Amino acid sequence: MTELSKTGAAVGEPTSGRQAPEAFLEVRDLKVHFPTDDGVVKSVDGVSFSLEKGQTLAIVGESGSGKSVTSLAIMGLHRLGTRGKNVRMSGEIWLDGKELVNAAPDEVRKLRGREMAMIFQDPLSAMHPYYKIGDQIVEAYRVHHDVSKKVARKRAIEMLDRVGIPEPAKRVDGYPHEFSGGMRQRAMIAMALVNNPELLIADEPTTALDVTVQAQILDLIRDLQKEFGSAVIMITHDLGVVAEIADDVLVMYGGRCVERGPAGEVFEQPQHPYTWGLLGSMPRIDRETSERLIPVKGSPPSLINVPSGCAFNPRCPYADIPKGNVTRTVRPELEQVSTGHWSACHLSAEDRQRIWTEEIAPKL
Repeated sequence: MTELSKTGAAVGEPTSGRQAPEAFLEVRDLKVHFPTDDGVVKSVDGVSFSLEKGQTLAIVGESGSGKSVTSLAIMGLHRLGTRGKNVRMSGEIWLDGKELVNAAPDEVRKLRGREMAMIFQDPLSAMHPYYKIGDQIVEAYRVHHDVSKKVARKRAIEMLDRVGIPEPAKRVDGYPHEFSGGMRQRAMIAMALVNNPELLIADEPTTALDVTVQAQILDLIRDLQKEFGSAVIMITHDLGVVAEIADDVLVMYGGRCVERGPAGEVFEQPQHPYTWGLLGSMPRIDRETSERLIPVKGSPPSLINVPSGCAFNPRCPYADIPKGNVTRTVRPELEQVSTGHWSACHLSAEDRQRIWTEEIAPKL
């Protein structure tokens, strides 16, 4: 990933004015807020990252951390219908040199489905129950290509075959409820990839699927990524999925990024207590252990009343180590801990290394 400064601009890049990025996808200081009667829900509150073609970025965190809201913002889906009147978005989203946050809705609509596509978490609700699977794929293709229904239908059958659905010429006329969970997810992937998008966002694509089907879906996404050379964003809370498929990891908490870096380094040398908690709560089958899983105590914060200082401080067992009550009064910014690896934590590098080496790593 391109290194970003605290302001969200690429390191070495002027922060004044809007400069086109070098990365294929670059998100700069993205904020997505929803005013409500109870207050402003700060679902995403200043997230920055970049992604190149052919690479996979995993965005992880608990439910309510802002993962899906970030992906929907990239797709321009927050501003559709009546909900668009109640959203406040700021920052910049650059896709292949085009800025999307301030772009006209029609311009984003032209990109959606062709240059960027999304696999939704629940294909049964994402697909229309009254229309055949093939008709929905045909519509997605014809929106961006001036072709006949016959040509588009042939393309739909080709894509269903490519994602591993048996008898695609027959199943193309099936309805979503006639497909199993794994087959529906494959059909959703076929629909997302029918226009060969350069950016694919997969929002919890393996949730509610059995383990063998999960592995098949991940293999399918990986194979199709190699074939099309797409950039992939994987939204998940499953660190096993992250270890399987991701090149880089972005850890979100309370609407903000708390750690970001290469997947291998984040797993081997995590630098934030919340990341430690996620790793500690993940079961391991590659080694024997007599220890119980270590849950992250407490609950995720309200995005209306995010705790002051470090948002994780009410749940952090190390919040009292930094002097001067700084964890509860000053919000930590992302700081570089190694090449391409960033963390937002008030603990000193020495304290983090000591805690990880002596307390956390031996239990994982």
